[in-house]
Parts: sequence; C-alpha cells; structure tokens
Amino acid sequence: MAVQERKNGLTQVHIINTSNKQEHFLAFDEPTYAAYLAYTPEYNSSVIRFNYTSLTTPATVYDYDMNAKTKKLMKQQEVVGGHNPADYVTERIYATASDGTKVPMSVVYKKGFEKNGQAPVLLYGYGSYGASMDASFSSVRLSLLNRGFAFAIAHIRGGQEMGRYWYEDGKMMKKKNTFTDFISCAEHLIAQKYTSKEHLYANGGSAGGLLMGAVVNMRPDLWNGIISAVPFVDVVTTMSDPTIPLTTNEYDEWGNPANNESYFYMKSYSPYDNVEKKAYPNMLVTTGLHDSQVQYFEPAKWVAKLRDMKTDKNVLLLYTNMEAGHGGASGRFKALHDRAREYAFLLALEGIGQ
Repeated sequence: MAVQERKNGLTQVHIINTSNKQEHFLAFDEPTYAAYLAYTPEYNSSVIRFNYTSLTTPATVYDYDMNAKTKKLMKQQEVVGGHNPADYVTERIYATASDGTKVPMSVVYKKGFEKNGQAPVLLYGYGSYGASMDASFSSVRLSLLNRGFAFAIAHIRGGQEMGRYWYEDGKMMKKKNTFTDFISCAEHLIAQKYTSKEHLYANGGSAGGLLMGAVVNMRPDLWNGIISAVPFVDVVTTMSDPTIPLTTNEYDEWGNPANNESYFYMKSYSPYDNVEKKAYPNMLVTTGLHDSQVQYFEPAKWVAKLRDMKTDKNVLLLYTNMEAGHGGASGRFKALHDRAREYAFLLALEGIGQ
C-alpha cells in the first residue's frame, strides 16, 4: 500500500507492506520539494508511479518498485536552453512569527549568491483556503535566478502545509496571522542577510493579492517593490453583497460582515479600508476586465485611493488585461507575457538592464 502523507510541511510517500507489516518512506535528497502519487491503474502491481518536482528539479515522473525499493525515471519536463539543477541551491529555513510559531520557507538561488544583504529576493505567499504552496519548478523563474535574484516561498498560516490547524490558525478571526507570518518571513530574510529592505520584493495573487495589500499597509517600509495580481482588496464591501455568486460560500473563510464582530475584524485588515497618508513602496497591480472572482473595479479603486493618499514618489502601476479573467491570459504563450511584465518591473527597480 502506498500512502501520501505530509510531515513537517513536506509531502511524503509512505510504503506499507500489509502482509509483513514492514514499511518505509521514499527518500528524497533535497531539503524542500513536492512528491505526489500518480495514477497507478493496476491494483496488484508492485510498481507505483509518482510525480516529483522541486525549486531546482523540473517536473519528473518516476516508477517505483516497492519490493526492490528502486525507482526508474520515466519522463522529465524539458527546459528549453538547457538546465543543470546542480547550478542552483535550495534551502528550507524557518522564521519565527510574532506569537513564536515557526514558519517554514523554501528558498532557491543560483550558486555564487552572496548573503551580504545586497542581493534581490522575491518572496511569494498565498495563505488562504487551506491551499498548500509546495516547492515546485518554474523554467520561467530561471531568468530571475540567473540575474542574481533569490526566490522564496513563505509557507504561512492560512495554507495547510503544516496540517489542518495551520489553516484554522489563518482564517476567520485569526486571519491576521497570515499577514504577520509573511512579515516575519521577510524580516528573517533581512536578518539573515539574504537581502535588505532596498532589495526585497513580494508577490501574491487573488487572496495572495489581499496578502500583498495587507502587508503593504502594515509594513510599507519592508519592501522595495510589490506585485499584487488580481487582488481581493475590498473585503468588507464584497463580502457584504450576498448576490455575488462567491460571497456566501466564503463566509467560512473570511466571516460574514452582517455579524458585528466579523465586520470590524475584516475592516481592520481590508487593504482598501486601511490605506493611509504615508509612503508606500513601488507597486505593480494587475487585473482582468472579465474577472468573475475579483471584479476589476476592486484593484482599480484601491489603486485610485493609493494614488490619492500616498506621500512618496514611487511607481504605482495598474495593468488591466482587457481580454483576461481571474487566471490571467489564456493560451500557451500569452501567460509568458504576464510573467515578463512582472519580471521587467522587478529588474527595472534593481537596475538590471540585460
């Protein structure tokens, strides 16, 4: 029997021999990765198939013989232009949250990266709906790593990487843990000299865009740049309208503003409601005209309020894709334009021209 499990935030494949009660786990050689059982249609087979990826390893399919304890490479994602995983380093590190909780991060950078506080780092986060943001490969991301960036995933509460309680600790009346966890991760990267405030960037989309809006209100000084994609930023207004198809279904995630306590808690972190007259970092906000999950006017009114209130001279860009919905541009190649736009924003702020 093969069981997919999770331990210390990492996926595991647990092999159990039900006849002799012997068991073992598949061994993976990287500190952070993602491994998932794949479709194995033959019930009586001693061979299972599983998928593997990491921040350095492209998506790979293996067959594993549970008796011989051997794995066979079946297929691996091709990286155009070539890719050598040995040229990159991946780490799993922990930040300490404001309440003492240890929050894991997955980090990758190219060999030669110096932890002197001068290098740029892009920190990604989501932290909602119990969605686990496991470490996975991106060929597009190599263009950042090859230009000196490190990339980090903050496995913050609101996701489910560390178990169900990790999700419960980052929703409803505990939602602010998601934001303070992310801030703690950023502070840890700075304290450990991966980067500095002048070179730290953050990125998130949808509920992760809410995360960006919240942390930029709470700690605008921490970031040189923020990318907030299709961001859910007008929380109270949207959740107060039960005629919107998704609203009532999401009372279990954010709360129902018809409840007095929920209303004031949501209002205390809703990005739009907490914009103030102060300096904000450089920001790129993106949306889609046909977005049915976060209507385009949410980020538009947020950007308008930021432009009216902010006291800095930093860039604040709003890009509206007139053809796209919540998932961004469709098609095999149009999505690359979205990434190129985001990366151009980051590279311009770093003064990297090639």
